[in-house]
Amino acid sequence: MKNRYQSLKDLVYDYITERIQNGTLLPKHKINESVLCEKLGVSRTPVREALIQLASDNLLEYLPRKGFIVKELDTKKKLDVFRIVSVLDSLAASLSLEHITESDIERMEDLVKKIEFSISTKNYLDYQKYQNQFHKVYIDKCNNPTLIDLLDSLQNSFVRQIYLSNNEEKLFAVLEQMNEDHKEITNYFKKRDKENLEQLIKNKHWEITHLDMI
Repeated sequence: MKNRYQSLKDLVYDYITERIQNGTLLPKHKINESVLCEKLGVSRTPVREALIQLASDNLLEYLPRKGFIVKELDTKKKLDVFRIVSVLDSLAASLSLEHITESDIERMEDLVKKIEFSISTKNYLDYQKYQNQFHKVYIDKCNNPTLIDLLDSLQNSFVRQIYLSNNEEKLFAVLEQMNEDHKEITNYFKKRDKENLEQLIKNKHWEITHLDMI
């Protein structure tokens, strides 16, 4: 059983992680420890422990005399990570074929609809939330804890936002195409089509086609 400080540390960790992933906290944003303590009702000890852990996980960066800021990654680093994610995600999908249930597939179909609605209403935060949940359905069924941990780590430390752009029309056009991939992925799970499922995820879904938007 976790001790009290460990639980509070996790609370702070999850709070910051979620806001980095949904775009509330952008790169170079300075983390205000006092505000965190007040907002979450915790002391400085678990806040500081969480910030150190977040820095270790590459979500934050510590700058002397400035404190912790949200880490910014360069384009090459982003591309490198996407290539790794494409291979690991494809592997997870392949392994999960043996364990995926009809209920799981129905859940994926429901999430595709929710993603579709979030795109139509231009709700980018909901898009991010539901697309993450979509991939987690089959990743969690791959029966390989190490692979799950690796993908979770990459998700937490990097894949915060797939695409960013001030051009809203262009952004949501790209997201619509990605959701078409989600529909295809779901159909391949239905058909138990391992070959096409692997190829779609590895060679298309995670391919970066708009370098100006990452």
